[in-house]
This record gives sequence, structure tokens and C-alpha cells, in this order.
Amino acid sequence: MIDTAQVLLEKIRLGEDSFLELKEVVFSGSKIKGPRREELADEMAAFANARGGVIVFGVDDRREIVGIPDERLDDVERYVVDIVRDSITPSIYPIIERLQLPASDGSLKPVIRVEIPRSLFVHRSSGGYLHRVGSSKREMEPDYLARLFQQRSQARIIRFDEQVVPNADLSDLDDALIDRFRTYQTRDDRTTLLRKLAMAREDDRGILRPTVAGLLMGSRRPQEPLSHAMIQAVSYRGTAVTEHVGDTSYQLDAKDVTGQLDAQVVEACIFVLRNQKVAASKKVGRKDLPQYDMTALFEALVNAVAHRDYSMSGARIRLRMFSDRLELYSPGALPNTMTVDSLPFRQASRNEAITSLLAKCPVPAGIAGLESRRTTMMDRRGEGVAIIMARSERLSGRQPVYEMLDDSELRLTIFAANPQVDES
Repeated sequence: MIDTAQVLLEKIRLGEDSFLELKEVVFSGSKIKGPRREELADEMAAFANARGGVIVFGVDDRREIVGIPDERLDDVERYVVDIVRDSITPSIYPIIERLQLPASDGSLKPVIRVEIPRSLFVHRSSGGYLHRVGSSKREMEPDYLARLFQQRSQARIIRFDEQVVPNADLSDLDDALIDRFRTYQTRDDRTTLLRKLAMAREDDRGILRPTVAGLLMGSRRPQEPLSHAMIQAVSYRGTAVTEHVGDTSYQLDAKDVTGQLDAQVVEACIFVLRNQKVAASKKVGRKDLPQYDMTALFEALVNAVAHRDYSMSGARIRLRMFSDRLELYSPGALPNTMTVDSLPFRQASRNEAITSLLAKCPVPAGIAGLESRRTTMMDRRGEGVAIIMARSERLSGRQPVYEMLDDSELRLTIFAANPQVDES
């Protein structure tokens, strides 16, 4: 890509191509008149659908660096951010940089460089599904579009969690998080180990980069390139979201749970522990009576982070707590021919690399009430759902319910145990 100011100047001199677009910014009073919003959305989506590219704002059609007034740089940046958020589906995440380039008279002019990485997803803008061909954007033919969807989705031969994350670097991976997957007989160097674990692969230019699984299990900040890979946890007052909407305190607690996947499971468990009601029995000494079985909840959260569809950009795991139940939403349809009725009896994995890494990841300490009988987070024998059903029903008297919503989201409802204090 175009990494230095000198390379950028050379590219501007040579003109637009498959990786470079030049834009003059035209103002009309307090508004930006050009480039038009729809045109710019099309350009950025086309780059993301192809091999990525750079747009330089502040260069006219004659390749002259005309710059952007200092006081309008913020306006241009907001303009770009609003477009990628509102006019491209799913949103893209460009890298925006301000710099100065010399004009033909030798003076330095402020410009904005926007880098759009090759995306993991297929993006649509107002012009449809476009891609970059030479210095122009073109609508993709139906057969080409179908192939691109296949290449960038769960259906490709290389599973989505084993795909390279564009613009990610091996330095994004934490050595301590990688080394926990070493066995005592493993003497591989870092690069070899990453390849064997499917945590890194070469991209189409031969550069070794982290995979989706590599970032999700080997980075402490995977949400920087994969912003949707998180758990949104909310505890509500009452039994429905709308029950206390007029009350500013209708949300008792809320947290965006981020970090590597095993850390997300731990933080989500702690969130439930913090917000569930705990009563006490005095029949034989004092015994706490929680609303939820933490072993069952732990299994449910591990299944959610392991099996959700990470190719659904913008879709997050959602954890909702109400006074009478807990709901866990996991993005994606069930894999293969599985149904909600067959979940306790069958096993299928959408993300082989992630499940393999979780099967090597030690069960964390510090979760009160967790009674896991195994040493690693993932059970490769497919017993997790049965544990969720049996332990939750034993505590609350009601069997949890799995439901598919619009063939795109799996909802698990776990009913709360009665929190009444037993004084007898």
C-alpha cells in the first residue's frame, strides 16, 4: 500500500489507478459540496470489495495539490466518517490520516489520506455492489458477485475464522496469549506455531497476517479490526425492555464486554454474578440461592463465542438480564442441518480454529459457583447444551428454551430461580 509521503507524491504524479483515488474538496458556505456523498460511498465500497486503496482529499483533477483549509479538516473527516457509517452496508473502517504535501509552488498544503483496507465482507453502497477496476469503479456482474460472497463468507473452503484480517499485523498478537497454547513437547518458533494453530496465514501478497481466530484468541484488543466481536451485556429493571422506559434507571447495569474470547466469557459471567439476586436458606446453616447456575451460564457463553457467525459484520452477542430470566442472543443460523431440537444431541462447529483453541484454553479461576469438571474451556464431546439444560432446570424448575429468530440469530432463554428467602 501507499505508506510514505514520498511514495504518495509519486503515486499522485502518476495519477489514479486500482489503488488510488484523488478528490478535490469543494465547499459551499458551511457545507461540503463535493465530492458528493453517494459518489464517495461508492468509491470507498468499491475499494473495500476489491484489494483496498487510498483516497487523497485535497488533490484536483490535474493532480495538483490544492489542500484543505486548516479550519475545515475536522469537517472533512466527519464527512467521511458519516458516510462509511450511514451510506455503506455493512460499514467499513478506514484509516484516516492528516498530513501536509508540497504544492507546485513549494508551499505545504494540508490533505487527508483515507486508507480503505481490503475487507472481510462484501459491501453495498447507493450504486449497488461495486468494485475497483483500474481507475474506475464498476458494478459487479452477478456471477462475480456470487463468487465474492462465497470467498468472503462462511461458505468458502477456508472457514471464515481462518481468513486473514486485512491490515492486521503479527505485532497485534500477544506473546503470553499465544504461548498458553504450547504443549510441553512443542518447540516450534512463534511463526510456525501461529501457522499450525491457524492463528496466522499469508495474505494474497504473501504477507503473514493474523487470522480472525488469531486475533480473537491471541490479541487483547481484537475489537479494533473486528468491532462486532464482543458481548453487549445489559441488566434491566423488570421483565421487559419497555416496562420502565420512562424511568432513567430502567437499565440497572450495562457493559460492553471486549478482549479475547476467553476473557469475554469471564467478564460476562462476572456481570451476571454482579446483577443476579441471591437469597439464602437457613435449613442447614446458611446456603446461598442464586438465580442462575454459573456452570450452565459458563457453558452457554463459551458456546456463544465459539459458534457465532463472525462474518455478520455489526452483529454482536447480546446478554440481557431481566428480573425473571436471562436471554443470550448469538448471531448466525445454526450450522449444517442442525435444528434447535437437535442441539442437545448433535455437535457441529462453524469455527473450527476457534473451537480448537478454546479446547486448549484452561478453565479460568475466579468465577464463583463454577463447577466445571474439565480443565479446558471447550468441550469437544458436545456435552455443553445438555449441561445447560439439566443444571438450569434443576435450579429453576423450568427448562431453558432455544429459539431461532429470522434464521439469523439464536436466542437462549434461561429462567431465573425463585429468589425468595427461605426462613425455615
